Amino acid sequence: MRQRSLIAITAALAAGALTLTACGSRDGDGGSDSGGGTTVVIGIDAPLTGDLSALGLGIKNSVDLAAKTANKEKYVEGVTFKVEALDDQAQPSAGQQNATKFVADKDVLGVVGPLNSSVAESMQKVFDDAKLVQVSPANTNPALTQGPDWQTSKARPYKSYFRTATTDAIQGPFAAQYVYNDAKKKKVFVIDDKKTYGAGLAATFSEEFEKLGGKVVGTEHIDPETKDFSAVATKVKSSGADVVYYGGEYPQAGPLSKQIKASGAKIPLVGGDGIYSADFIKLAGASGTGDLATSVGAPVEDLPSAKEFVANYEAAGYKEAFEAYGGYSYDSAWAIIEAVKKVVEDNNGELADDARAKVTEAMQGVSFDGVTGKVSFDEFGDATNKQLTVYSVEDGAWKPAKSGTYEG
Repeated sequence: MRQRSLIAITAALAAGALTLTACGSRDGDGGSDSGGGTTVVIGIDAPLTGDLSALGLGIKNSVDLAAKTANKEKYVEGVTFKVEALDDQAQPSAGQQNATKFVADKDVLGVVGPLNSSVAESMQKVFDDAKLVQVSPANTNPALTQGPDWQTSKARPYKSYFRTATTDAIQGPFAAQYVYNDAKKKKVFVIDDKKTYGAGLAATFSEEFEKLGGKVVGTEHIDPETKDFSAVATKVKSSGADVVYYGGEYPQAGPLSKQIKASGAKIPLVGGDGIYSADFIKLAGASGTGDLATSVGAPVEDLPSAKEFVANYEAAGYKEAFEAYGGYSYDSAWAIIEAVKKVVEDNNGELADDARAKVTEAMQGVSFDGVTGKVSFDEFGDATNKQLTVYSVEDGAWKPAKSGTYEG
C-alpha cells in the first residue's frame, strides 16, 4: 500500500488505489497482544480473496484492531481476545462451511461478518442452532432480521443475528429521494445482478422513485460473472434515461459505468454501499466522475469518534485500507467484546458454562459510543443508527454529497 497522510485517509473510507495481497483463509494471530487467562476467539467471515477482497480485508483488519485494542487495555479482565479469519470468497456455500467450522471451535464466542447478504442467508441457521452470536458490519437485506415478509409483517427469524449497518429498506429509498429531489433526475434505467443484495436494493429504490413521481424507463438483469455489458449499455442509451441505478457490487458496477458512457449515454450511475469502494473508481476510469453511491453512516471526517480509529489503523501498519466497512467492523467486534465483558462480570469474573448463549443474550442490551456513533440494536437485531450518506466521484475520489436519514 502506498503511503498516505491521515487527512487523505479520513477524506473517505475508500482511500486510494491499493495493491491487494492474497490472504490465507485462516489467521489465528490477530489480537494476541496480551497473554494469560481465558482465550476468547472472535471469528471473521469475509471475502479475503477474489473480486471483493478489498472490502473483505478491510473488515478483517478492523476486527483485528478491535481485538488488539481490547487486549492492550485489558478491557475484559482475565480474557485475551484472538481472531480467526475464514475466507468465504463471497460464496454462500463457503460461508455455510465456515459457519460450521466456527461452531466446532468452542473458543469462538462471536463472529463478525459476512459482507454479502446472500452469504448471511446460508449461515444464520447454523449459528442460531449453536446459539453463537453473529454481527455483520455490511449486510443490508431487510429479510435477514425482519423475515421474508418484512414489508407487510415483520418477524425476527434468528435471535443470534445482529448488524451494525442499516438496511436496504432505508438505503434504497434514501438514494431515490436524493436522485429525484436533489439530482433532479426523473427517468431511471434500473439494473441488478440478481443476487440477494443487489435485487433487493434495486427493488426498494424503484418503489420509492416511482412513488416520488419518477419513471422507470427500463430494467435489466446482468450476469455478475461477465464484464461485457455492451448490450445493456445500448439499451440504456436508447431508453432515454437520465440516470442508471445499479443494484450490485463494484466489480461489475465499474465496467458497467464505463461501458454505458462509451455507448454515448453520458449519464451518472448510482449504486449502494456495494459500489462504494476505491476499486469502483479504478474500474470506471475517468468516465466515472459524477457517479454516485450511498453508504451506511456519516462520512468519517464528520465523526470525532472515528479519528482515533483512523489513527490507530494507520499506526498498526495494515497493508490494505479499511474501506467502506472498517468502522462498522470495528464496532461489530467491539459489540461482541462488550457482550463478553457483561457475561464475565455477571459470572464472578469467569465465563459461564453456557457462554455462547449468554453472549447472544447480552448482545441485545449492548450499547456504547463506537467509531460510527452510538451502537445499539433494536428488537430485530438491527442497528438503531439509521444514518446514510450519498457520495459522488470527484477528482478520482469519493466525496460526500449529502448525509441524513430516510424520511419515509
